[in-house]
Amino acid sequence: MAAASTAQEPSPDTGPAPTPLLEPREGIPPVVADAEALAGVVAAFSAGTGPVAVDAERASGYRYGQRAYLVQLRRTGAGSALIDPVACPDLSALDTALADSEWVLHAASQDLPCLREIGMRPRRLFDTELAGRLAGYPRVGLGAMVEGVLGYALEKGHSAVDWSTRPLPEPWLRYAALDVELLVDLRDALEAELDRQDKLDWARQEFEALALAPPAPPRKDPWRRTSGMHKVRRRRQMAVVRELWQARDEVARRRDVSPGKVLTDAAIVEAALGLPDSVRALTALPGFGHRMGRRQLEEWQAAVDRARALPDSELPQPGQAPGGPPPPRSWAEKDPAAAARLAAARAAVTAQAELLRLPQENLITPDTVRRLCWEPPADLSAEAVADALRGYGARAWQVEQTLPLLATALAAAPPAE
Repeated sequence: MAAASTAQEPSPDTGPAPTPLLEPREGIPPVVADAEALAGVVAAFSAGTGPVAVDAERASGYRYGQRAYLVQLRRTGAGSALIDPVACPDLSALDTALADSEWVLHAASQDLPCLREIGMRPRRLFDTELAGRLAGYPRVGLGAMVEGVLGYALEKGHSAVDWSTRPLPEPWLRYAALDVELLVDLRDALEAELDRQDKLDWARQEFEALALAPPAPPRKDPWRRTSGMHKVRRRRQMAVVRELWQARDEVARRRDVSPGKVLTDAAIVEAALGLPDSVRALTALPGFGHRMGRRQLEEWQAAVDRARALPDSELPQPGQAPGGPPPPRSWAEKDPAAAARLAAARAAVTAQAELLRLPQENLITPDTVRRLCWEPPADLSAEAVADALRGYGARAWQVEQTLPLLATALAAAPPAE
């Protein structure tokens, strides 16, 4: 089994204190908010050279959905640009200009969906957060990476502000421009570190998979992810969660506000547990206080009443999504052999991840390990196990690094005949 260099790891920063990065090199660029200014950015970035740093700001916790409210770019020869995607909602011309370029993003999976909505989709990318994980850095936030790798301190005070605000305050724009100021420099340093550790090919496989990944399908039964759902045991109570979640989602979508600002998850769970039979009873529950208007309270009570009136045949069923293995805590009772396989596989993956100095979930996803151990191939040959891993989306380097370990774990407790 080929292995990356394991004796070396990123050196801790023992030098002087980081240098504060206070201003973009060319100053804060003007916000692009019309077709003429956008055409100028397209021309400049098309003429630029090398990788292009890309970032996007959303209004998570303030607005409905995850759309972009600011897009930042930087490229050698073009400088930096700040684009308002509300005023310029179609950036496909910019996407075309950058089609042959490598895009550098930090935590790309967070930004790719909102970039896709405005016509931007990288064909090649470099994810500095993922690169940091593979290289074994313990802290992989952008600020920590820029500080630990490049020796500069980024000001991160505006990361959670409402980016749908217009006009955007100058300090926010400065922060946004600085987020892409050193992204390509960070990329270059991390590439060198990954090459030193013999992990650069692993990273390239991961980046390719990110760039080629299709949009995530709509989540099945998203109401099941309500925080505090573990307290809800009865099917009638689950129906209340479902009805309130859907009613809240409709209101949030209509108002373009975060669902949590309309009604908290905690309030939904309280209503499910209490099953109130009147607005008065609902008002007495936490989260439905006197600050909430009568009309809104009646809307929530109507959702509860719909759940209370459902026949048993229409109540939601508890349990996992179809096709997935049950929670591992139940394996010992349901299938002791599967539980033994999972314990052996987890121990082997943990040890290998520590040897390679990278997080276990980057070596192989926990979901892949669970699925493989719950339903292993009937043929436990290396070829069959490798095919199963690839079927679950494992990259070639992941198969190479985990196949012998997982095949051994499966053989220790083979599936029942």
